[in-house]
Amino acid sequence: MIWPKAVRDRVKTGGDREILRTYPYRSACPSTVWADLAAGAQHELLLAGFTNYFFWPMIPAFSALIRRKAEAGCRVRVLVGDPAGEVTRQREVIEDVPLSVSTRIRMTLGELDRLGHVEGLEVRFSAAEDAVNHVSLSVFRFDEQALVTPHLARLVGHDSPLLHLKRHDDDGMFERFAEHAEELWGRAVPVQA
Repeated sequence: MIWPKAVRDRVKTGGDREILRTYPYRSACPSTVWADLAAGAQHELLLAGFTNYFFWPMIPAFSALIRRKAEAGCRVRVLVGDPAGEVTRQREVIEDVPLSVSTRIRMTLGELDRLGHVEGLEVRFSAAEDAVNHVSLSVFRFDEQALVTPHLARLVGHDSPLLHLKRHDDDGMFERFAEHAEELWGRAVPVQA
């Protein structure tokens, strides 16, 4: 009688088995997790955060890494908010921090611009009608794993919680978040160099 309950309490079953780890803050997730996931991606690297700026100071030589990934045939996509968009302006008022949302987006665009043209690297702005959905949920996909941040009301992204997911089922949590990012990507507007 004790073993079945003990096993159920310790072993993940159902939908929660896709949750590898949770963090109360995105910033609590070790940079090595981010770096290892990015380095390990072979087919799909999708950065669908509203700004994505934190990758460059967090992961050494991140630009070189995404260049290598793209040149090796990995699909590398970066989805950011429009730095001149209305949702960006609204978010800046809400966050009220010196390093503004538009500045963080421009930092990302600057890093990507320095790469020049890289075959296999795509960069888009989320569509105006999707911006509010994009700013409220960041999805970072690395093949069959993802780091997902649902942004809390007035908090900057690094202060919001994070889920580390790994795909187990075609209709599980991983797939639902991946589909959200794909929907945003599908309506997004290419960034002109």
